[in-house]
Amino acid sequence: MKSPLVTIVTPSFNQGRFIRATIESVLGQDYPHIEYVIMDGGSTDETAAVVAEYGDRLTWISEKDRGQSHAINKGFRMARGEIVAWINSDDILLPGAVAKAVAEFEKTPELGAVYGEGYLMDEAGEFTCRFPATVPFDLWKLVHVSDYILQQSVFFRRAVFDEIGFIDEDLHYGMDWDILIRIGKRFELRYIPEFMGALREYGTAKTFSGGHRRFVELVRIVRSHTDWRLPPAFLCYGVDTYERELRGRIDRIEPPLLRTLASYAALPFIYFGRFAAGQSFAHTQGIYPGGWAARRVHYMLPAGRNRLRIRGELVRRAIGERAIEVRGNGFRQRRPITSDPFELDFELPLDRAEPTMVEVRLHQWAWPFRRVAFRLHDIGASAGADGPVGAALP
Repeated sequence: MKSPLVTIVTPSFNQGRFIRATIESVLGQDYPHIEYVIMDGGSTDETAAVVAEYGDRLTWISEKDRGQSHAINKGFRMARGEIVAWINSDDILLPGAVAKAVAEFEKTPELGAVYGEGYLMDEAGEFTCRFPATVPFDLWKLVHVSDYILQQSVFFRRAVFDEIGFIDEDLHYGMDWDILIRIGKRFELRYIPEFMGALREYGTAKTFSGGHRRFVELVRIVRSHTDWRLPPAFLCYGVDTYERELRGRIDRIEPPLLRTLASYAALPFIYFGRFAAGQSFAHTQGIYPGGWAARRVHYMLPAGRNRLRIRGELVRRAIGERAIEVRGNGFRQRRPITSDPFELDFELPLDRAEPTMVEVRLHQWAWPFRRVAFRLHDIGASAGADGPVGAALP
């Protein structure tokens, strides 16, 4: 059987100094069936000259567009591939990324998208560190806390866009977060523990220069996907945004002595904000590092999944009843824990057309360091008794 065609789209506008590295990272993949399309917004720098060096190895379309999201959608609509991805004109794919994504799609045909690990790199293209936010897929955290998925490592099954629609062209900063949430609510979205892409960080990059406008757009995205009044994402992104704004204002203060004093005065607020945002990211779901879980754990079941499976082990010298309760919209189920480690399955009366948020409660806890209730090995949703378990815990 012939391997599927993969279409890679690069939205581009006046980034000729970076685009060669992007093109090389795509054309240098070891996967043989790649269609590469560059959707340029009418660049006036050296972009056209660089692209021309690659001849018919790619498709080059240069015309005025309505922004990055519009350019990506145009590329996806003309794509011939069963699998599609976009890589921005200042970022890169890592060697072997396409082959790894295809292998995962072939293994599980019902996947909506896959993503992997990645790196941050500086303006010169040197890797600086692992992209720090990446974790195994967790729909609740994606909706309520942050976009922890590195877009440069994501590949989509082209058919999902026929069901959920394409990228929202009104979004300028968070279009990748929005489309990943929409896919995750309807399809399985899988993490691949392999390095697959790299994001370039520099002062004028869109991700780092959006400021207040970017934060407002991210808030709008979160509010469109959850009915929580104050989801943790507000704190996670608000702290980052306004720390940058504060530092920028301080840097413009004259004379230098006053600027130095203002810097020191701001430190307590900056470090408290970072601490609060870190706690929000790490703990609001009720799951601590190492898989330790609080008495209440939030979880989100994708549409079409009505079976919840929980595996774990109890904490020694714990206090209280050995039972787990699962609550959701109009239902409550309780199961006794009769073995340790334990595995429990819950059949839930859910609307299979929409995702459902549930709360898992365990009626015992352990002191003294924190009120943890048990160690969670994994928690996940599946369509039937033999279906896949969703989120594995580290």
